[in-house]
Amino acid sequence: MNPPSTTTARRSDRAVLVIAVLCFSSLCAALMQSLVIPIQSELPQLLNTSASNASWVVTATLLGGGVSMPLTGRLADMLGKKPVLVAAASILVIGSLICALSDSLAFVLVGRVLQGVAMGYIPVAISMVREVAPARLVNTAVAAVSATLGVGGALGLPLAAWIAQGHDWHLLFWVSTVLAVAMVVLSVVVLPHVHDAHPARIDVIGAIGLAVGLVGVLVGISKGSDWGWGELSTMGSIVGGVVVLLVWGWYQLRRQDPLVDLRTMSKKPILFTNLAAVLIGFGMMAQSIVVPQLLELPSAAGGLGQTILAAGLWMAPGGLMMMAFAPVSSKLLTRFGGRITMSLGAFVLAAGYVVAVFMTNAPWQLLVASCVVCAGVGIGYAAMPTLILSNVPAAEAASSVSVNTLMRSIGTTVAGAVMALVLTSQTFTLAPGTPEIPTHGAFRLCFLIGALAAAAGAAIVLLIPRRGRTPEVPAEDAAPAVRDELAVAAVAE
Repeated sequence: MNPPSTTTARRSDRAVLVIAVLCFSSLCAALMQSLVIPIQSELPQLLNTSASNASWVVTATLLGGGVSMPLTGRLADMLGKKPVLVAAASILVIGSLICALSDSLAFVLVGRVLQGVAMGYIPVAISMVREVAPARLVNTAVAAVSATLGVGGALGLPLAAWIAQGHDWHLLFWVSTVLAVAMVVLSVVVLPHVHDAHPARIDVIGAIGLAVGLVGVLVGISKGSDWGWGELSTMGSIVGGVVVLLVWGWYQLRRQDPLVDLRTMSKKPILFTNLAAVLIGFGMMAQSIVVPQLLELPSAAGGLGQTILAAGLWMAPGGLMMMAFAPVSSKLLTRFGGRITMSLGAFVLAAGYVVAVFMTNAPWQLLVASCVVCAGVGIGYAAMPTLILSNVPAAEAASSVSVNTLMRSIGTTVAGAVMALVLTSQTFTLAPGTPEIPTHGAFRLCFLIGALAAAAGAAIVLLIPRRGRTPEVPAEDAAPAVRDELAVAAVAE
């Protein structure tokens, strides 16, 4: 029999391996956000359709993720986290394969929706990593997995641009298929079989109502610039979605086993964290939309004249900055707690946009501003799940983190709509008959709006009641069920 010290060391090593798998898999799922952005302008020709129809290839993933996250989280609380993680990774395999083998818009849209559904992997992984991480790594591990939502989008852009620039566009989806298969295998083999299920009845009507309401609101917001904000289709979609969500909320409050426990969500720490998540998500997406456009705009039009691949490479350090700040966020969480850490992240995010307002004349200047913005996002994203998990029952952990992740996604959707509105409202033409181009002032206004949104998020976080520092994790490495499972695996090795 192995001595206790050896078993403890192996158990710790096993936990680190589990965390690494959760980080890798979450990063792969997050890559789906920006997978098709480099070929977005070519999609109408590639899929033999109109530009308006082709834009659904991007929107479909957003809708799939928005609808699936609360349901995925609820299923993870009911059935256990590992089965749901394996299922999400398997859905990503199927969605990627459909896209890789398709040339028609309809099939690509189906695949992209499934890729969006698979992003439900991320919030469940966040809730699981807190259970498996050794005491010394809890905050760092949560920060790292949470940051993948932003890191994946940032790193996916140059990776996808590099693949699309010299190869057939289907290769993008073959690469995502390989990554998804790796996710499935690693999730099956490495993740522990923890008995963390809390049996309950699935709220089918609640799931359908939430899906209809979210799709209505998100479609209206994301397509508002194309359809026209005053058009009946836009307003009908948004207003109809809001009405459905209000009825859904009334229904949820009367359910014994609701899909989302709105009473828990209405508690001040959860409510204010989720409101701030919308604003910080807005801030993250603002730079992801505006900076590449400014980098790629021709020099004659006041831009920086970079290729798509070059623009992606200028953006990549920002994604790495988010991941690099995971240990910094961990120290901040341990020293000051989630409330101060999240507020600090939002203020750093706002400061990055202020820097961007005055530094738009060279790629390296935008690189500096993006790194500051991403540092703020990394700090803020790390603190969000910590605040959520410390204020909800264990039976609602995955569900609550999923709702928080949905709030971030709503913020990114709103940011896309607002930035598009600003950039199309202040334009000029280089010559008669040429397309209208955003003015330099429009880009600066976008940065200013991002700063104001982040500052508002920081202020909202400070309304969360004080709880002192993040409680110390007990000397034991993990929750009892997880600790026992890791110990068995360590002895077996």
